[in-house]
Amino acid sequence: MLTDYHVHLRQDELDASARTHFTAGNIARYSDAAEAAGIAELGFAEHMYRFTEALTIWDHPFWKEWALDDIDHYCDAVAASPAKLGIEADFVPGSEDRTANLLEKRPFDFVVGSIHFIGDRSLDTEEFTIWDDRSDPDEIWQRYFETLAAAARSGLFDVLAHPDLIKVWDRAGTVPSRDPRHFYEPAVEAIAESDVSVEVSTAGLRKAVGEIYPSDAFMEMCVDAGVTFALSSDAHEPGHLGFQYPVAVDFLERHGVTEIATFEGRNRSLEPVSEGARCR
Repeated sequence: MLTDYHVHLRQDELDASARTHFTAGNIARYSDAAEAAGIAELGFAEHMYRFTEALTIWDHPFWKEWALDDIDHYCDAVAASPAKLGIEADFVPGSEDRTANLLEKRPFDFVVGSIHFIGDRSLDTEEFTIWDDRSDPDEIWQRYFETLAAAARSGLFDVLAHPDLIKVWDRAGTVPSRDPRHFYEPAVEAIAESDVSVEVSTAGLRKAVGEIYPSDAFMEMCVDAGVTFALSSDAHEPGHLGFQYPVAVDFLERHGVTEIATFEGRNRSLEPVSEGARCR
């Protein structure tokens, strides 16, 4: 089977409100696109920072700007559909208890954990960017993968999203001088010990880096450590569903991965990967 669990009902604009996006009609558009792409299980994972409740976890200016909607409105809309209910929750060190409190009060099927900030600076947006003339890529890569290890060990998440997001820009000043395996090691160790799944995401194929998350080397280390994997596109519109899945299926096969994770009520099962996927 094929899954797409990392899917956003809203596009990346401030005026993409719940009123127009958390609706049965919009969910049906995504469901139709998933069926056309051969996706057997669709799950939505809206950004946690888009909800006012997230400001109890972190009051960063970026979050305060984007936290506009009610999380329970979102949960009710998705729960009324056949899709799985998830959320993409940023890992904010020091806020583990507050994050757990927000998550445990809702009937999520899965929680996708992600890291978009190191300290108060952003990895993948121009606003609040960490990548400036003073940046030391080696230091930032070290801190990123240490934070990923902490996210794995937090027990908050079922899946770690785009695990090497740090590579997204793939330009001078963002690439480390050392072999990336040096930085991956503590994260892979923590992931294996915590039994959290790693997301294989085709979103990187839409970004400057032009490759799947994670890299081949990160994937090899995870496979060797006995890690399980989830499959997603990080869609922000229906046309992204199943994006470049033949590439992803080939990637899984090359690394000897024959099963992917599915979730219900935050319980994980493993299902065989489809052969001959008929996706874009």
